[in-house]
Amino acid sequence: MAQDSQPDLDRQETQEWLDSLEAVLAAAGPERAHYLLEKLIAHARTSGLNLPYRANTAYHNTIPPSQEAGYPGNPEIENRLRAYARWNAMATVVRANRKEGDLGGHIASFASSSTLYDVGINHYFRVRHPELKGTPHENCGDLVYVQGHSSPGIYARSFLEGRLSAEQLDSFRQEVGGQGLSSYPHPWLMPDYWQFPTVSMGLGPIMAIYQARFMRYLEHRELLPATDRKVWAFLGDGECDEPESLGAISLASRERLDNLIFVVNCNLQRLDGPVRGNGKIIQELEAVFHGAGWNVIKVVWGTNWDSLLMQDADGELRELMEQTVDGDYQTFRAENGGYIRENFFGKYPKLKQMVASMTDSEIYSLRRGGHDLYKVNTAYRAAIAHRGQPTVILAKTIKGYGMGDAGEAKNIAHQQKKISDDALRRVRDRFRIPIRDDQIAEVPYYAPPADSTEAQYLAERVKAMGGSFPFRNREHEALPVPGVKAFAAQTAASGERSFSTTMAFVRILSTLLKEKQLGPRLVPIVADESRTFGMEGLFRQLGIYSLHGQRYRPEDADQLMYYREDRKGQILQEGISEAGSLSSWIAAATAYSNHGLSMVPFFIFYSMFGFQRIGDLAWAAGDSRARGFLLGATSGRTTLNGEGLQHEDGHSHVLASVVPNCVSYDPTYAGELAVIIQDGLRRMVADKEDVYYYITLMNENYPHPEVKPAQHADLLKGMYLRKSHKVAKATGEVQLLGSGSILREVEAAAEMLAAEHKVASQVWSATSFNLLARDGRAVARRNLLKMGSKAKPERTHVQVCLDKTKGPVVAASDYVKLFTEQLRAYLPEGRNYRTLGTDGFGRSDTRANLRRHFEVSRNHIAYAALASLAEEGAYDPAKLRKVAKAYGIDPGQADPIGA
Repeated sequence: MAQDSQPDLDRQETQEWLDSLEAVLAAAGPERAHYLLEKLIAHARTSGLNLPYRANTAYHNTIPPSQEAGYPGNPEIENRLRAYARWNAMATVVRANRKEGDLGGHIASFASSSTLYDVGINHYFRVRHPELKGTPHENCGDLVYVQGHSSPGIYARSFLEGRLSAEQLDSFRQEVGGQGLSSYPHPWLMPDYWQFPTVSMGLGPIMAIYQARFMRYLEHRELLPATDRKVWAFLGDGECDEPESLGAISLASRERLDNLIFVVNCNLQRLDGPVRGNGKIIQELEAVFHGAGWNVIKVVWGTNWDSLLMQDADGELRELMEQTVDGDYQTFRAENGGYIRENFFGKYPKLKQMVASMTDSEIYSLRRGGHDLYKVNTAYRAAIAHRGQPTVILAKTIKGYGMGDAGEAKNIAHQQKKISDDALRRVRDRFRIPIRDDQIAEVPYYAPPADSTEAQYLAERVKAMGGSFPFRNREHEALPVPGVKAFAAQTAASGERSFSTTMAFVRILSTLLKEKQLGPRLVPIVADESRTFGMEGLFRQLGIYSLHGQRYRPEDADQLMYYREDRKGQILQEGISEAGSLSSWIAAATAYSNHGLSMVPFFIFYSMFGFQRIGDLAWAAGDSRARGFLLGATSGRTTLNGEGLQHEDGHSHVLASVVPNCVSYDPTYAGELAVIIQDGLRRMVADKEDVYYYITLMNENYPHPEVKPAQHADLLKGMYLRKSHKVAKATGEVQLLGSGSILREVEAAAEMLAAEHKVASQVWSATSFNLLARDGRAVARRNLLKMGSKAKPERTHVQVCLDKTKGPVVAASDYVKLFTEQLRAYLPEGRNYRTLGTDGFGRSDTRANLRRHFEVSRNHIAYAALASLAEEGAYDPAKLRKVAKAYGIDPGQADPIGA
C-alpha cells in the first residue's frame, strides 16, 4: 500500500521506476542509488517542479538486516549479565523504599534503556583511550552523559564488577554519612565516578554538544592530540521537550561534530503519560534532526520482526506501523499478546493470518529495537564510523521493560518505587534470576560467583575498555601562575586616567595572555558582545575560533582590529546564546578532568543575562567542579544607564551566593580586580581547588587609586579599609560600606559628611558581601557547636574590621538590599546597621537619576548615615528635614519597588 494519499495512476510505470532503482542498488550499491535520486530531485526543482521537503523516512530501522554488523561479544552471557543488572537496579530502589523515609528512586528509565547502556559499556565506551597512553592525557577516554534517572542501573553494573559493594547499594540516596550513592549523576558528590551532572533535564544534551565542539577546539589549537574519541549523550524522548535539548543541535551539524553521538531512549512516555500519544515521537525527532543536518539512525524494531517484514510483500504491515500512534503502541504493550493480535494485526485480514501460527506469548515477545542488542550494536557501529555529521540514534524501547504488571508501559511507571513480593517473583522468573522464593521478601542483590563464566567475561570486558565505567579522571597538571607584581599597572594609582573595570579586565587578560605557559590555556568566551566590552582588540591578536578558518574577506579587513576568524583561533565567539556560551565555558572549565589539560576560561557577559538566564547551568557548573571565571559586565542596576528594565542587574550576586563553590566579588577598582583574578588563578590553576569565580564589572569610567599590598589579604576576605575621614571635634562617627560602582558614591558621601556635618567616617570597600556572609555563617556555626567549651569564641571578618570602630554602620550597593542584609547577624554586637539597595525593576535614565530613584546616591547615603546617628542620639533629628530638602530627598517619593 502506498504511503501517500495520492492514487497511483499508472502502476506499471511506477513499478518500472522501482525496478530500475532495485537494479542500481543491486549493481552499484546504496551510495550510487542515493546519488541518482539526489540528481533527479535537483533536476526536478531546477525544472520548476515544487517538491516539498520530507524529513521523514519510513517507520522502520534505518539499517536493514542485510547490512547488520556482526556482534562483537557473547550475546548469551551478556543477556544474563544484563538480567542481573536489571534485577539489582530494581532491588536497589525497592530496598531503599522499604526503609523509613520514602527515599524515592526510579526503576522504569533504566529498565527501558538497559540494552542501550550495556552494549555501549561492553564494547564502545572507552574509559581510557589506547592512543593516549604515554601522554599527559592517558587517563582520558570517551565522554558519556548518562541519563539521570538511569543511575540505579549504572550502580548495579558497578556492583556486578565488584566496584561497588552491597552495603553501598544499600546506601543509595543516603549520603549524609558520606558513603552513600548519589541519587543521580553528581560529580560533586562522587568525584571519582560520575563525569557529568545530567538530571536537570535538557542540560546534558546542550553541554554534550559544546563539549564535543570544545574537544575539536583543543585539537585544532594543537593542545590535544587528534583521536577518534567520542562524546555520547543519553537522553529521553520526553526530555526533548526541554528547549535546551534541541536548541543547539544546528551548531553540532554546522561544526561537523562527528565526534558526537546522541542516543535518545524513545520509550514513548514522559513522567506522567505518553510523549506524543496522538503521533510518533520518533518520526518527529527524525524530522527535527534531519532538518538540522544530523545523521539519523532509527532503531525501531527488533530481530524477531525481520521475518514478518520479509513476508510483507504488499506493505500492509509497514502501512499499519505508520498508521499506529504512540498512544496505541503503549497500550498494546501494557496489555497482552491476544490484545495485540486482535487490535493491531487484526486490522488487516492478511496480517492476522500472518501471525496465525504464533502464540500470544510470541506476539507479546516481538521486541522493540532498543531492547535488541544486535540492532543496537549495528547502530552504534554505524554511528562511530560516520564522518562529517553528528549522529542521533532514535531507539524505540518500553518504559519499565521487564517490570510486568508492576509498571511496564503503564502511565505510573516513572513513579513506581515499591513493588510487591508477587510482582518481584514474576520479574525474577522472567529474567531467570537464581533467587529462591523464601528470599524474595528480602529483595536480595545477585552477583555471579567470581569464578563463573559471567564474572570472568565481565572482567575481560572491563579490561578491554580500559577500566570500569563510569570513571572521572582527577589526574592533571598544575600550571605556574604569575604573582601580583605582574599586575602592577592595575594595582598602582591611575592618576588622571579614567577607565572602567571592564577595560581593566581586558588589560589584565592581555597581561595573562603573554604568559608563556598559562597564556595558551586561556579561553576568552563572549556571547556576541566583544565590542561592548572593549575586547575587539583581541580579534586580530588571538583570532576567533572557526572550524572553517576565514573563507571571506571581512569588510573591516583594512582596520587594525578587524574581525579575524581562524581554525586555530583562541576566542570562542558563541553568538547570541548565553546558554551555549556557558556550556562552552563548562567544557573548558572541566578540561582538567575530561582531557587532563588545565584550561582557564573567561566568559564575559551582560551580568543581567548571567545567573538569571542560565542559573541552572551555573548550578551544574558547580556540580561539575568547574574552574574558571565568569565576568558579569555592565553590572549593577544604576550603572548601565539607558538600557532599562531587562538589562539592569540588581540581583545576580544574590543568585550567585547560593552556589556553594562559586566565589563572587563586586570590586570597584582595577587593583582590586587584579588581586582577585590573581588569587583565583592561584586557587584554581596552581592549587587545583574546585571553585569558580563570578566577578562583576562596570562600564563607568573613573580614576583608580592604588591598592596596597597590605590591603590584599582583607580585600580577598571581602572587606578592607579604603579610607579614613578624620574630623576635628567630630559630632559623630559612622562606618560606611560600599561595593561596585556605589563605593564611589559612598566615598563622596563620606566627604560630604565630613565637610558639611563634621561627621567622621571610615570607608570600607566590601569587595564581597557574599564572602563576608559565608564567613559569618561558618563562624557562627563553629561557635554554636563549641558553646560550653573553654574555647574562645571566634570573630567574623566583619567583626574584626569593625571592633575598634565607633558609630552606626551603613552599607550600600548597586544590588537589592538582601545582598547587604546578609551581614546583619555578623556585625559587632549592638551596632546599628542600615542597608541601601536597588530593589525594584530597572529603568532607563542617567546614572545620577537612577541612583536618586533607587535611593543609593551619595546624598541618600549621607542622609542615611545622619539618620542612623540621630537614632543613637549623636545627631539632632530635627535637622534631618533640612538635610533632606538640601539634598533633594523627597519623603513622599514613591517606593522604587512599586514605582
